[in-house]
Amino acid sequence: MRRRRSSSSCWPVSWTCCTWRRSGSSSPRTQDLLRRAELALFAIDEAHCVSQWGHDFRPDYMGLSVLAEAFPQVPRIALTATATEATHRELTERLRMQEAEHFVSSFDRPNIQYRIDPKASPREQLLRLITTEHEGESGIVYCLSRKSVEQTAEALVARGIPALPYHAGLDAAVRQDHQERFLRADGLIIVATIAFGMGIDKPDVRFVAHLDLPKSIEGYYQETGRAGRDGQPSTAWMAYGLGDVVNQRRFIDSGEASEQFKRNARSHLDAMLALCETVSCRRVQLLHYFGQEMDTEACGNCDTCLNPPQTWDATVAAQKLLSALIRLDRERGQKFGSGQVIEVLLGRENERSTQSRHQELSVWGIGEELSEKEWRTAIRQLLARGVIEAEGDYGVLVPGPQAGPLLRSETTIELAVDRTPAKPPRSRSGRSGGGSRAAESLEVAERERFEALRTWRTSVAKEKQIPPYMVFSDATLVAIVQLRPQSVAQLGTVSGVGAKKLAEYGDAILEALPG
Repeated sequence: MRRRRSSSSCWPVSWTCCTWRRSGSSSPRTQDLLRRAELALFAIDEAHCVSQWGHDFRPDYMGLSVLAEAFPQVPRIALTATATEATHRELTERLRMQEAEHFVSSFDRPNIQYRIDPKASPREQLLRLITTEHEGESGIVYCLSRKSVEQTAEALVARGIPALPYHAGLDAAVRQDHQERFLRADGLIIVATIAFGMGIDKPDVRFVAHLDLPKSIEGYYQETGRAGRDGQPSTAWMAYGLGDVVNQRRFIDSGEASEQFKRNARSHLDAMLALCETVSCRRVQLLHYFGQEMDTEACGNCDTCLNPPQTWDATVAAQKLLSALIRLDRERGQKFGSGQVIEVLLGRENERSTQSRHQELSVWGIGEELSEKEWRTAIRQLLARGVIEAEGDYGVLVPGPQAGPLLRSETTIELAVDRTPAKPPRSRSGRSGGGSRAAESLEVAERERFEALRTWRTSVAKEKQIPPYMVFSDATLVAIVQLRPQSVAQLGTVSGVGAKKLAEYGDAILEALPG
């Protein structure tokens, strides 16, 4: 995680920004309220929101610059985990913290396995992920719409998997209840829009899944970072398809934001697409985006490292696609989405082709060497590379900025062979699924003891009405199982078992630990 700290900001930002939104940063009432308090520190969380180059710009944050003038004697600290170098520079300037010291730690989260699969039947793919790798474990599933959140949660419950929905359309009391149940329970899954996550620090989230494409790498990094905060093996999985690309571009183009904002949004989306379509190590590319370089070219714990994709020379195919787009436009004055363009390339007649006499075009049927599925995969990747673009409400395809060199044969292009979802790749420890990933290094008998301790922990947590991880973390339970302590004194040597917990739980945990 990367955090910027400066000697100088705000009540916890959750309070301050609410005040700023209601009354404005220059409101005498707001500043008078703050002056009457004994302020020790202003802490500006999610500080990247002040940057128009960031992924989550919020105009309300701009008013926070007044703190430097109005309260020069109060120290300020600015924090963010998702700032690129450009965002960092802008937030430093806008918050007037040029003289502050900056502290940057690594972005790498080596315990998280990053995987992105072609979107086929995403809910079935999600179900397979949960049942084969994370059965009985806590997770977060992100969806783009409220409707999708509700339907996905219902689908999981119908298959016997405990899940709850979370989105801004739910009653505040319901949201609060679902959030608290997620924090306290073992094995519960939250299905949510991006409205869920801020302030959530549940350490034993074993997976974060995306059923829709995030808008930016910053958002993706922030959301996937909610997995594995206890340092145990965890999964960041996404299902991604052609429709995601078209929908995101349409959302940007049809918005009422300024052209500068739209350009910025397209830039963020392009970077996200590049991460999805890379044939090299995802972790290397992810870290490079944030200005951090790895010592190796492969991390060994992402899908492209564990199951390297095959590539093929798609230069001729891309030229055929571009020729079809150009001919349809010049000779028929028509632009289409991917469906009809593929019909033309495959030479498949339909009512639209017949009416427009597409059979008479020189590009009719020139792409029969690829299947429909292969063309869809190629189009998705070509969109990500800027060879073609999707325009308007219907996502019609047009040549992109990288089309010219390809058409003139000045450059070539390699694309990845479609990767049909298969069984999960094995992790570096050789685990291929089933049971708790926190216990993946344990032998069969040790796993039984681990599960016995988890059951004991759950009962204690319910009795005390606290989250299970506040009793003991999974990592501590694993250490206890591996040590097999025979006395309270020996149990006290385990990392994570302090004097207070030893006195409170020592005898009980020795009793719960099978022989």
